[in-house]
Amino acid sequence: MSDLSSVHFARPVRVARSSGERSVYETMRWNTIAPQMTSGRSPPYMHPPARSMPRIVAVGFRRINKMLQELAPVVADRAVVDVLDVGFEEAVARVKALQARQPVDVVVAAGSNGGYLRQHLDVPVVLVKVGGFDLMHALAQARRVSDRIGLVTYDGMAPDLQRFEQLFDFAIAQRSYRTEDEARACVRALQQGGTEVVVGSGVAVDVAEQLGLTGLFLYSMDAVREALADAVEVARAARIQQAKRERLNTLLAQLSDGVIAVDTQERIETLNPAMAQWLGIDAGAWQGRRLSAACPELSLQSTLRLGLPELEKIERVRGRQLIVNRIPIVEQGVLTGAVLSAQDAVAIQRVDRHIRARAHSQAASARYDLSQLAGRSAATQRVQALALQCAHSSATVLLLGESGTGKELVAQGIHRASDRRDMPFVAVNCAALSETLLESELFGHEEGAFTGARRGGKIGLFEAAHKGTIFLDEIGEMPLALQTRMLRVLQEREVLRVGAVEPTPVQVRVIAATHRDLAEQVAQGRFRLDLYYRLNILRIEVPPLRERLADIPDIAATLLAKVRERLGTGEGKGWGAVWQALMAQAPHHSWPGNVRELDNLIERLVVCVPPAAVLSSAEATQWLRELAPELCAVPGAVQSPSGGEDRQDIGGRDGRAHALRPAQRLSEREHILATLAECGEDKALACQRLGISRTTLWRKLRAG
Repeated sequence: MSDLSSVHFARPVRVARSSGERSVYETMRWNTIAPQMTSGRSPPYMHPPARSMPRIVAVGFRRINKMLQELAPVVADRAVVDVLDVGFEEAVARVKALQARQPVDVVVAAGSNGGYLRQHLDVPVVLVKVGGFDLMHALAQARRVSDRIGLVTYDGMAPDLQRFEQLFDFAIAQRSYRTEDEARACVRALQQGGTEVVVGSGVAVDVAEQLGLTGLFLYSMDAVREALADAVEVARAARIQQAKRERLNTLLAQLSDGVIAVDTQERIETLNPAMAQWLGIDAGAWQGRRLSAACPELSLQSTLRLGLPELEKIERVRGRQLIVNRIPIVEQGVLTGAVLSAQDAVAIQRVDRHIRARAHSQAASARYDLSQLAGRSAATQRVQALALQCAHSSATVLLLGESGTGKELVAQGIHRASDRRDMPFVAVNCAALSETLLESELFGHEEGAFTGARRGGKIGLFEAAHKGTIFLDEIGEMPLALQTRMLRVLQEREVLRVGAVEPTPVQVRVIAATHRDLAEQVAQGRFRLDLYYRLNILRIEVPPLRERLADIPDIAATLLAKVRERLGTGEGKGWGAVWQALMAQAPHHSWPGNVRELDNLIERLVVCVPPAAVLSSAEATQWLRELAPELCAVPGAVQSPSGGEDRQDIGGRDGRAHALRPAQRLSEREHILATLAECGEDKALACQRLGISRTTLWRKLRAG
């Protein structure tokens, strides 16, 4: 066996036994290299390389090599072992050659050979160590030969030698070495001093025998066996660490966030691809460099010094704005490094817009259906029936009616009753935005289309409503320039983003609404005739509240329930009397703000009427007069005995003017002017008392 330069042990074969399957050494095949091949070339493998098992390379000359060969089968079930009969420079070359073909986990060596390999390999090297028992056994053998004993050890003196000398009452000359030449010099010096037996490493024993001295090898089989067992454990632990590291690197490689991890000296240990891309570097080139020197903006020195996290700090790095988090790494109470994670601020903004867009898309659904159009009057029933018919068609719908009559409720009801109910319902007020902003909102824009344009562009509301419904409220307020673009959308069913050259097809149902007389707008040149014809396909006129006074109790009851739910209030003791007073007075009011005005009035009463007050009819009327002077001051329609509408006084269901309408307008204007005077021309206070908006106030004053 001394002629063997390398031994490779086969993996154990699993065989079936009657008592079940278990792992045994069915065969142990050795690949023996002939004496003429002892130049150091690796033998051919007896089986394909098994990467699942750790790979150990045991290196040693002569005596230690023989021990390694004999003991390698002990760990063959846990590792693949290669035994090399080479050392120093040649051993380094052989290990690197083997590692190039298949990774080597651990190297096992002894003495100066092991020390040399540790300095020249980046693979863990486990040294065969001499124990106290080995030393005592070798010295006891030497004592039987001669009392003149020399001990030659590698890299340091034996710590227990003095106690041994005292115990056995004889002197031992001890020497240590670091190189082979030093070992030869040590043995010669001992020979000159009269030493007859040399105990030591393989190099020392060989030199002693060459000089005619007795040499006793210091290393025992137990020491070699322990070194091989330690090597298996080191390899196993390294495999576990490597698996964790590879898993971590795989996870880090998938992150869109940039990550850098450093040790306590701020040397870079990990740098993921996202961060390397942002910094424009090769990640491998920065491994081991100090982060402060490589990129001062991302320094982790403060984190390592103080051990405190630093979160969401904005840094500008290589022209990119990053949101940086710095976290200390503490393991078992000890600071072992720090990690920096960074997010691209632009990407966060983009994700935020995407989330907002999705949230808007999810929220952009109709909440009301046609059954929620409260009222049992003929006018209300007619609107519901006509809206249901329109829902069965995809044609454009034009809703006409005064402000606050519930045109959007009708639009949502049409959408909910159509086959588009599961698609988006997108509403936009054409009077609420400037021309430029409205164009961008409706049609979207390309990246760089104008100063401040969103990076990556933006879809318009027409695209957002694809396959659903878009509700264009106050279409009569749309600027003429946009009316032309709107006409193309209705004709071609495609939109052209601002700054784009290619149109985007859209499948969308359009419902438009206005409180203006579009025919009159066309005559005045404020609205395109062709667009008017495109909108005026299916037409629904939503009557004002004064033309369906019989619906007030139902509408008011619905609004009251919503107000109480919104405010979290219950019915007070005096509310019944207030309700009766309101129902008695409501038919005599012209309701210029329509259902919106009624809603505001009910909320005002719910908030202001003391819930614990017990009110008489007269007291309730007084409360109503104080809280809603506009309701009590305006003479108007005459209440019919049935509590319904008096068609002779209120007007026809088609909304045509009648003899009483001018008188109502005059009385309403006088009341508004009187309220303004009482408020010292404070329009905000007057609107609050009247229960109308500033826009309605301005419109009614101008109409007068």
